[in-house]
Amino acid sequence: MKLIALAAAFALGGTAIAQDVPQTSAQKAEAPTNDGASRLGGYAPATPLFNGTPTPGATVVFVPNPQTPTEAFPPPPPKDSYPICKRGQFDGCRQRGG
Repeated sequence: MKLIALAAAFALGGTAIAQDVPQTSAQKAEAPTNDGASRLGGYAPATPLFNGTPTPGATVVFVPNPQTPTEAFPPPPPKDSYPICKRGQFDGCRQRGG
């Protein structure tokens, strides 16, 4: 019985078969790029900090950020009013009751 289970595991765990569907030029043109952080802004840096790995024997120093979490990631400003939450809504509103 163990031999049959082992054979089934090897049969199902084989390599995946590649799909032979060619991409059209329209699909290739709409491929996502990796420059989303520079276009959208946000917390991610626009350019990488380092250009590759440090050379062997180089001194690497890690310095903690002197900012507090509130300074590094400031909360959004308060709204003028917060409506009552609708069903399934949990953000930008206030809960019923209390």
